[in-house]
Amino acid sequence: MKTLIDQKDVQLVDVRSKEEHEDGHINNSQNIDFNSPTFDEDIEKLDKTKTVILYCKSGKRSAKCAEKLQAAGFIKIFDLEGGITQWKFNGFDIGTK
Repeated sequence: MKTLIDQKDVQLVDVRSKEEHEDGHINNSQNIDFNSPTFDEDIEKLDKTKTVILYCKSGKRSAKCAEKLQAAGFIKIFDLEGGITQWKFNGFDIGTK
C-alpha cells in the first residue's frame, strides 16, 4: 500500500470526519467524510480514471465507500486494510493539520 500511495496520480482519500482527519492523517490525503450529507456529491469530484486509495479508522467506512465508488463507475479502488490504526501500528508516519 505504501508503494501505491507514493505513486503519482493517486487520489488518497480519508473518509473519516473532519475532526478525525485533523487529529492525524496520512500525508497528502484529502478528507471526504463518509457520513457527510454531501458525500455523494464530493466523490463525484474525484477522477474516475485515476487510482483511488481509501482509508478510515479501522476499515469499515472505507469498505462501504469502496462499494459506492465501484457503483459510481470508479475502476481502480484500493482500501487500506485495518485503516489508519493499522498504518500507525506498522510504523508509518502520519501528519496533522
